[in-house]
Order: sequence, then C-alpha cells, then structure tokens
Amino acid sequence: MYKKIVINQVGAPEVLKVVEYTLNENMLRPHEIRIKHLSIGVNFIDTYHRSGLYPAKLPITPGLEAVGEVVMVGNKVKRFRVGDRVGYCAPPLGAYSEVRDFPEEKAFLIPKEISSDDAASILLKGMTVEYLFNRTYKIKPGDTVLFHAAAGGVGLIACQWARSIGCKLIGTVGNEEKEEVAKKNGCSHVINYTKEDVVKSVMEKTDGKGVAVVYDGVGKDTFDISIDCLSKRGLFVSFGNASGMTPVTDLFKSFHPKNLFFTRPSLMVYNESREELEKSSDTLFRMILEKKIQTLISQRYSLLDATRVHKDLESRKTFGSLIIKP
Repeated sequence: MYKKIVINQVGAPEVLKVVEYTLNENMLRPHEIRIKHLSIGVNFIDTYHRSGLYPAKLPITPGLEAVGEVVMVGNKVKRFRVGDRVGYCAPPLGAYSEVRDFPEEKAFLIPKEISSDDAASILLKGMTVEYLFNRTYKIKPGDTVLFHAAAGGVGLIACQWARSIGCKLIGTVGNEEKEEVAKKNGCSHVINYTKEDVVKSVMEKTDGKGVAVVYDGVGKDTFDISIDCLSKRGLFVSFGNASGMTPVTDLFKSFHPKNLFFTRPSLMVYNESREELEKSSDTLFRMILEKKIQTLISQRYSLLDATRVHKDLESRKTFGSLIIKP
C-alpha cells in the first residue's frame, strides 16, 4: 500500500487528507511511466487547487512537480526505461504521492550531477523564470526590471538569473531577513514594502522613468503598485496571485495613460510542446551546472505534514523552496 494526499472538498489546509492506495500493472497506460517519487516540489499554485481558486474536478491529489525513479513503463513508451531518474512540472495533478503514473511526453531526464531534492525544488520555479526572462520579456545586460516577492522560491532564482546576465533587478520583500537573502542572491536593489514606498523607491532608482517590465506573482496587493512603477509603453507581466486574484479593472483607466502592455502567462502554455519543454529544461539545467544559479531549500517536510506545508507557505513568511519527502 502507498500513501498520497487527497482533497475531497476545497478549503483551508486541513482539507488535505492522507489516504492509502494501490497500483497494479493493468492500470498503467501504453504511453505512461510509473514513477516512485524521491522528492516532491511545493509551489503556491498547489494552494490555489486546494482552495478552489483554480477549480479542479474533485477528488484530486495536488502537486505539479516531482522527481523520481521510473519503476515501470507502458508498452508504447520510447523515451524512458526502468531505472531512469526523471522529473516533471506539469499537469496532470498528483505529485503529492509516493508512486504515480505519468505521461511520458511531459517528463524529462534529470542530469546525474543534480540531486533529486535540488531538482524537485527548482524545476517549476526555474522553468518559470526561464520563460519569463527569455520568452515573455527578453532581459538584457543593462536592463532594470522590477520583481515582486524577490525572496520567494521563484524570486531568488530570478535574482540569480538576472545577475548572471548583467540585468539589474529591483526586488520587493516583506521583512529584513528576506532583504538579506535577496541581496545575497543577486538582487541589485531591495525594497522592503513594510518600511518603504515601493513606487517612490523605484522612481528614485530609475531617475523618474520607471521600469520597462514588472514581473508580478503577488496579484491583488501589488496590482496598482506595478502599474505605477512602469515606464511608458512598459510591460506588466502578471504570472501569479499569492495575495489573491488581480482586481477587476478599467483597462482604459489603468493602461491607457502610459500605453502599457499586459500579459497573463503560464508555464503550461509556454512549455506546451515537447520541443519547448526540452529547451526550457535544458536551459535551466545548464544554468545550474554552470553554477549561475543554485537552489535554496529552506525546509523539508514529510508527506504526512502536507497541511503544515500549506500553512507555512500561505503565511508568506517562508523564503526559497519547500520540498516534501515521500
């Protein structure tokens, strides 16, 4: 018998329940691989599926990211064999489990030089930074950008990535401890929004022009701030909503005065094809192997502690990455 987390009704972290289950050979589909998880990544999107913010047909096992060993392959699988170490960071949901079946076309090999914990802590977050910085808005040496929640899991990778390119990243954080972590990881200018006026600080650091792009994974709490920090014809990249969904807004009133652009991108669309997935993961692995970015795992949890994981994550007091050990 294996263990997994199941959500039968949406709500607070307490709806995450541990259940036992079995898998037999007949359940494995022709193009699927059976993965015994070694490490499971935790991401803010997991809380959206649990709370119902992102609706899913219940019951569900949450989780989009994990690394594990292939223990069985479907009869039409061509890319993998038993014993391979693979990772994924895409639907279908189900990563909060000890063993699962997963489509081969959405999985990829993990380089032997990268540990399972490190890989599980960075796949979704790192590939998010890859598409944000390479494909949504191509950052360049000398650019100045604004990135909210710079000490979070995605933010710390963004700080390092920007530094490696020579791009100046202005990051917002919520306390002094996070200020130090962001600076250590390459954030050029850190703004503690509990003590400073973010817009005023950004304008001072850009000679009153504002930034060409804002990467906003916070949502409701930073929506107006992001708009005010942008330069004319700037790009507002809204890729998450840790504080809640962005508010309903008057597009003419909000975006017309400075002729702003707005996009709501997602990793699932940017890496929809196999070619995009492989290129994105290869780029991330190269950045890690060349030591341009490194992982920062702030805490490890047991699968049985899923409720506590979500409480800690939603407190917005954590930094870096959280992982679950099955």
